[in-house]
Amino acid sequence: MQVADHRPLWQTYLLFLAPMVLSNFLQSMSGTVNSIYIGQMLGTQALAAVSGMFPVVFFFIALVIGLGAGAGVLIGQAWGAREPHMVKAIAGATLLLGVVIGLLAAVLGSVFARQALTGLGTPADVLDDAVAYAHVMLWILPSLLVFVLFTQLLRGVSDTLSPLLALMVSTCVGLALTPALIRGWFGLPQLGIQSAAYAGLAGNLSAMAWLAWRLIRKGHPLAPDREFFAALRLDGAILGKVLRIGLPTGVQMIVLSLSELVILALVNQHGSQATAAYGAVTQIVNYVQFPALSIAITASILGAQAIGAGRLERMGPILRTGLVINVCLTGGLIVLGYLLSHWLLGLFLTDDSTRAMAEHLLHIMLWSLLVFGFQAIIGGIMRASGTVLVPVVIAIICVVGVQLPAAYWLDGQFGLQGVWMAFPVAYLGMLVLQTLYYKLVWRHQKIERLV
Repeated sequence: MQVADHRPLWQTYLLFLAPMVLSNFLQSMSGTVNSIYIGQMLGTQALAAVSGMFPVVFFFIALVIGLGAGAGVLIGQAWGAREPHMVKAIAGATLLLGVVIGLLAAVLGSVFARQALTGLGTPADVLDDAVAYAHVMLWILPSLLVFVLFTQLLRGVSDTLSPLLALMVSTCVGLALTPALIRGWFGLPQLGIQSAAYAGLAGNLSAMAWLAWRLIRKGHPLAPDREFFAALRLDGAILGKVLRIGLPTGVQMIVLSLSELVILALVNQHGSQATAAYGAVTQIVNYVQFPALSIAITASILGAQAIGAGRLERMGPILRTGLVINVCLTGGLIVLGYLLSHWLLGLFLTDDSTRAMAEHLLHIMLWSLLVFGFQAIIGGIMRASGTVLVPVVIAIICVVGVQLPAAYWLDGQFGLQGVWMAFPVAYLGMLVLQTLYYKLVWRHQKIERLV
């Protein structure tokens, strides 16, 4: 599905979007079920021990997602220009860098796992279990990073179905093996807290083997054939461009996650009811944000393909179509969120007063996710040309310089609901600044291929 495709843009968007949204849903569901397995079958302490590794793993996943975003733009441009050899060269260099990052993380992380977990404040009563889990998790990190990275690269050639199917394989294997390894079913060893990590490794390896078979059978441009393996080299020129686009995106993800921790600390001051309400609202917000972010990724890839094909006149229609789909898809989910908020929050909260609090907080900020989607799509279009630093800086400034100070000030003025008022303030700031940069600067720049 290249830019030369004559189907209407909205159809291209939806064909691209549907598998991506389902993939996001599947990933969220997988994490939730795994947490239930560990908490119910091994206890609360085991869940606490596993949770201690999340910030470490997220750091490397954020870095790799950044690399994938940069490589995805370059692959999109090369694919739009119908240069499959360049597609393989970009993918090969990026994947090899991902392997190197994973191996370095495994070696250094294993050596300093105890110190890192102690520094993150892991409770002393679960520290030994957390370190044992960390050692296994870090050694399987290279396979996890390669899997995450490769599925991102596939989207650069408009293939979102293969990543979805591969994720289904990985999820099914992982979710089936985790309880079997915890209990030692079917003659398998009882691996305790390490069960989820080993099950995840088996899932990743199974998914990658299945993915290789599928891509080779279909003659896919990113099939692991002889030409693909020949492209596995650290090409400095290509990686320089990948890092220039990708690193700011990875940094943005890390900053956003750290800001969420600050917001959570602010919420925690209002007591356990407020914390429970925060958790429930965040679950619902995530399912609305995912489609908005997927539309932005789609706009970026389609824009990159248009640039590669030399069809710059399509950039405007791609942006407008993305904004309209955001109104329909994200807007529709927001309406459902308002209409069904009482029922949805009841899935997570049983206490009536806590549910009422969560419903009030959700109603304050849910509408602003439409604004969040608009600014993300505008940023995605600019990223298609390699313009990433300014949009990322705008997002970081609005979170660190607007949202967090506003949350503290509004908390003092209005209490807990003031914390949630800060989200729309930040998103509106992002939209205004992204739009101004797009209209006053980016549209007047000369757009050229990066590869």
